[in-house]
Amino acid sequence: MSYETNNIFAKILRGEIPTQRLYEDDFALAFPDIAPNAPTHVLVIPKGPYARYDDFIALASNAQIVGFFRAVRTVAAQLGASDYRLITNNGEGAGQSVQHFHAHILAGKKLGALLPND
Repeated sequence: MSYETNNIFAKILRGEIPTQRLYEDDFALAFPDIAPNAPTHVLVIPKGPYARYDDFIALASNAQIVGFFRAVRTVAAQLGASDYRLITNNGEGAGQSVQHFHAHILAGKKLGALLPND
């Protein structure tokens, strides 16, 4: 999948759209979700042009992949979240609404089943 350089997360990374930067290092940026689904709902995005998880794993260096996931763990610890849900959606059919790979950290309350039972 090609990367759209004008997606909202790319604009946040470039500083064109302001956000509360909760964490930032060479590999990732974390900020609050604007429409939280839990008392704690933070997004973590890699600093690179990856449209989705598959692109990130296929194209990022090992250092970028490890750095990103270590950043996720660091953010969760800074939030005081020992129990949390980590979600990433791979493509629009899975619910991905911004075409820049990102992970959601949700915490702050007991979370129910990931998917409703049919």
